[in-house]
Amino acid sequence: MSLPEAVSNNAVAITTVKGQPTIFSFNGLSKGKTYKDIHAKAFSFNLHTQKVKTIASLPDGTGRLASIAVSLNNRIFVIGGYTVAKDHSEVSTSQIFEYFPLKNTYQKTTEMPVPVDDTVALVYQERYIYLVSGWHDTGNVNLVQVYDTKNNRWFNATPFPGAPVFGHAGGIANNEFLIVDGVKVNRVVDGKREYGPSEQNWYGKINENTPAIISWKKIKKHPLKPLYRMASVGLNNNQQIVFAGGSDNPYNYNGIGYDGVPSTPSSAVFSYDFKNSRWLSHQSLSEPSMDHRGLLVASDAFYIVGGMGKNQKVLDRIQKIDFSSLVSFKETK
Repeated sequence: MSLPEAVSNNAVAITTVKGQPTIFSFNGLSKGKTYKDIHAKAFSFNLHTQKVKTIASLPDGTGRLASIAVSLNNRIFVIGGYTVAKDHSEVSTSQIFEYFPLKNTYQKTTEMPVPVDDTVALVYQERYIYLVSGWHDTGNVNLVQVYDTKNNRWFNATPFPGAPVFGHAGGIANNEFLIVDGVKVNRVVDGKREYGPSEQNWYGKINENTPAIISWKKIKKHPLKPLYRMASVGLNNNQQIVFAGGSDNPYNYNGIGYDGVPSTPSSAVFSYDFKNSRWLSHQSLSEPSMDHRGLLVASDAFYIVGGMGKNQKVLDRIQKIDFSSLVSFKETK
């Protein structure tokens, strides 16, 4: 399965259109991997007909990286991201657009009170969108900003208790969620930020009566090195959060590490089982990949859309992971 063109760091979502599951990709980076290759293009892929097409770009035409998309009640929201200028200055964008598949149009729904990119977005009760930590212009924030799609209003939930991060991963199952890994700012020397991986893994539980209240606790870290920009998703029925791919060497948008070393993708697939409070490892990806903004679920499979493969090559493929690969697992130590 392929996209019209290679794309990485793209926001992805899946929803049902005319009764058929359809994958969507918004924004991202094309194969040139320079600031000129950051775009606002969008694509769709019908899993039933296997037809792929280019759809309308974001209405402002501004290319973005590190945006994120979610689907709730068959509505698609494209959230934030950051722009990169010729002088390489980066600005976090505040807009949240809703995309209407049947009309192939967008509408600006709202703006984030504090614009963030490289955040984790969690959907709760098919109503609330939680944005956990992330990057804002010049540094990470510990905010948990919540958008109530029903009443079109924002509120802050209990802040993220760990070191603020960007490029982290997470997922939600019912009212329980995880936030893992990502990148923190270790220090600023002579005006330059020094980045480092975060080894913290945090469990959060949303109060069912008061969605602004989150109970946090640190959990045992998964056994791998901290990973950056993994694909991840929560499974309500399994009470499980699944993670795939990523890189253990945090990097700039071109795939070159902040340490100057080219980053390599991971093939790891692992999950956290809420029922038994344990980490599980699963069958590896057939193709290692990194630079992801979400793991999609439809019927009996997961899907990774685009990303970077070996040698930081931007990919045009949609990688399918059968649920059966989760059946064969071992508990990690």
